[in-house]
Amino acid sequence: MSGPAIRHGVDGLARCWWCGDDPTYVAYHDNEWGRPLHDEQQLFGLLVLEGFQSGLSWITILRKRPAFERAFDGFDPEKVAGYGPAQLDRLLGDAGIVRHRGKCEAAIANARATLGLWEAGETLDGLCRSFAPPPRPRRLRADDDFPALTPESTALAKELRRRGFRFIGPTVAYAHLQSAGFVDDHLEGCWVPSPPPPRSPSA
Repeated sequence: MSGPAIRHGVDGLARCWWCGDDPTYVAYHDNEWGRPLHDEQQLFGLLVLEGFQSGLSWITILRKRPAFERAFDGFDPEKVAGYGPAQLDRLLGDAGIVRHRGKCEAAIANARATLGLWEAGETLDGLCRSFAPPPRPRRLRADDDFPALTPESTALAKELRRRGFRFIGPTVAYAHLQSAGFVDDHLEGCWVPSPPPPRSPSA
């Protein structure tokens, strides 16, 4: 679907319309969204948050992010992979996060799947990058279609599920490609600069 392109904030900067004027959202848009990310722990943390976002607004998750970071040991996959029944009960009793049993269990499973990738000599960075689409010739405009999923994200979700990841469908996978900078979906006219050309997948 198409939508509005650019809005100017109170600071005069032109931004993608979706971040509005909420300071938390603006800071995320300016400093994180679409910036190339290669750190494995941060990539895992994004997957956790994006899994919890399903059915909710992203701003809700962003506001709860500090609580999620505390609850999930800073998104350290090695620590989260070791969670058992006691840690699951702790998560379900934590009012600071989204208390959803299926999503909590999926986060633990995804930590274990991440360790499985590492043990096989692979990385989240390399796997996701292998499913990134080629760069667009230009940024999206107001009259363009704004994809919620793509063939690449559908294939990535399928591969992640095959590797043991849970609560990750094509839409969540595309959100991950966007947020971690595997796709540049900042709109034409947005002040945030385009990222450098993608590097080769991590070894």
